[in-house]
Amino acid sequence: MSELAVELRDVVKTFQTPEGTPVNAVDRVNLQIQNGEFFSMLGSSGCGKTTSLRMIAGFEWPTSGEVFIAGQPQGHKPPFQRPVNTVFQNYALFQHMTVFDNVAFGLQMAKRPGDEIIRRVGEALEMVKLGSMEKRYPRQLSGGQQQRVALARALVNRPQVLLLDEPLGALDQKLRKEMQVELKLLQKEVGITFIFVTHDQEEALSMSDRIAVMSLGKVLQIGSPVEIYERPNCRFVADFIGETNFLEGQVRAVDGEKVIVFVPALEAEIAGVGYQSFHNGQQVSLSVRPEKIHLAEQPPDGQKSFPVRVTQVSYIGSDTRVLVQAGKTTLKVAEQNKISTLDPDAYFQNGEQAFASLTPENTLVLPVDEVP
Repeated sequence: MSELAVELRDVVKTFQTPEGTPVNAVDRVNLQIQNGEFFSMLGSSGCGKTTSLRMIAGFEWPTSGEVFIAGQPQGHKPPFQRPVNTVFQNYALFQHMTVFDNVAFGLQMAKRPGDEIIRRVGEALEMVKLGSMEKRYPRQLSGGQQQRVALARALVNRPQVLLLDEPLGALDQKLRKEMQVELKLLQKEVGITFIFVTHDQEEALSMSDRIAVMSLGKVLQIGSPVEIYERPNCRFVADFIGETNFLEGQVRAVDGEKVIVFVPALEAEIAGVGYQSFHNGQQVSLSVRPEKIHLAEQPPDGQKSFPVRVTQVSYIGSDTRVLVQAGKTTLKVAEQNKISTLDPDAYFQNGEQAFASLTPENTLVLPVDEVP
């Protein structure tokens, strides 16, 4: 058996616009997805993630390149001949059928024996914690319960790969977060490969073993959630995953991974780390996450800092979001609320003067080009 559950080799999918212009929705994509992996394809609308998923499912065929599942080329095989099942955002349940009949549908079409159908449907419903609801109809279920029925229907056929096309998009935020946890636990329990498409970066970070960040049909970076967040390889990925501050500047000195950058907006030299090759005089962007900027009332000893003025404070519970004017630019700062207090002096106030410090290890140097 192949170590790879799914592989895309130089896959291109070209569509014609209404004006007759060819557009590559997927542009020379290469992906290798391991058996048993929770793999997410992340990007904004039109980036190519759903088209890539549809080519794995067999709903679309590549213009060029090939899709492999378990080491076997899929060519132009239709969906029902592929060892995959798909869960859609709108659930696609049969409203006139009970939960049991919805889940059993695929097995009935395959003419499995009746006792086997009863056993496997029961197992699938227990897996998604709906064992007591097999006689209900979809209209009698909540959104989260309907999503679980859709999952059970997909899992009952024991696919090698489960494809999930923004399956939590229709749920409210609280239920969505609960389902994220349940879905990840379920994937570990059943042990099959999940390929998950989403535009929600927090969702991808919280659930995935690895993430492919896509833009304009291309895969910009593949890595673990920690790698994608802490070591983005280009400005687009740094900007798309979480929040960040960008400071534009010019390289003044390079010593291994340590890079000194002159930032005109601060009229200061800032030290950062660069994991790519840089040279003196090169125009670069510094990426600094809001939670990695430290604010203090006095300049901290032994750290590079510069004076700032607080222009906006937003208390959001777990942290306080602070906007500060630093030289000719505005920086976003996230201060974690570690102490429970009503004392207004515990929080920065509008108009207050402070000092912001950036540590080199938290200041990432990136090329200005968006595509690596």
